[in-house]
Amino acid sequence: MINIKNDNLLINKEVNENLESILKRKAFSNGYIFYGPEGIGKKQTSIVFIKEIFKKYSSNSNIEKKIIDHNHPDFLLIEPTYLLKGNLINRSEAEPSKNNKGTIRIEQIRNLKTFLGQKSIESEQKIVLIDDAHLLNEAASNCLLKTLEEPANGVFILLTSRLNLLLDTIISRCQLIRFKSFSYKQLEVFIRNNLESLDLDFYKELNLQSFINSANGSPGRILKDIKLWNELPNEIKENLDFPLSDNLEILKITKIISEELDFDQQMFLINFVQQKYWAKTKNRNIIKKLENLKIYLKGFIQPRLAWEVTLLKIAIEDL
Repeated sequence: MINIKNDNLLINKEVNENLESILKRKAFSNGYIFYGPEGIGKKQTSIVFIKEIFKKYSSNSNIEKKIIDHNHPDFLLIEPTYLLKGNLINRSEAEPSKNNKGTIRIEQIRNLKTFLGQKSIESEQKIVLIDDAHLLNEAASNCLLKTLEEPANGVFILLTSRLNLLLDTIISRCQLIRFKSFSYKQLEVFIRNNLESLDLDFYKELNLQSFINSANGSPGRILKDIKLWNELPNEIKENLDFPLSDNLEILKITKIISEELDFDQQMFLINFVQQKYWAKTKNRNIIKKLENLKIYLKGFIQPRLAWEVTLLKIAIEDL
């Protein structure tokens, strides 16, 4: 079992210095866009930034808790929603499906006018945080653009991992704050500093390189992957000496995978197996077959069949 703290992400020094300078000057722009890969601390940083803005106007010690609980009178969180049985459900209230991350709709942006039109209670300015802003639909994007163009008693912070999907006109009206991916060495330090306990045999075998290599510079991705690893059944963990060559063993392991793992766990396992295969064989054809397996699973192909066909083909490839 690997245990790792969930609240201790790496600090992006360059971003920190930039935001500290903004706070010191107390010269806030109408809008900010925090952009960079997923799982790199954009939302955590935005919460701290918002808290520090509010602290300029209030000495209340519960500011951060109010923000996190969505209970601060001058703070509004807008996040993607789902339409379920005629009702809009916030993403934080429901599990996103594998092919639907939700949408930010025009009704949500229109409601901003009411929020911004009200007098601030505990701060001189109201703050709106828009999570995954690249999921604004076309109508919502245009509505937000008009709101940004009009003088308002508010500061907008947009979070996105897909800056290219935002309207150029929205980008041009905001100050860009870039969150860079972390290096292999930084992620290694991150793991070393945050591990509370670790299976020594597992650590000796992998040295956690598989997690770092598949993280794409994201500490959040490592946290998620380690959580997924901990959730894998022992029957799978004990049979990770890939490539598998015995057909009966392949049929047995694919049955366990398809019956006991959800979609996210299966996608994690594919990435994990890719690292193992590549380290052992350096065979690009095997990696390509595993990439195709991801496509099959996303396309709702029967999981057991997809795994069986892929692993049997790899067994032949490896002969």
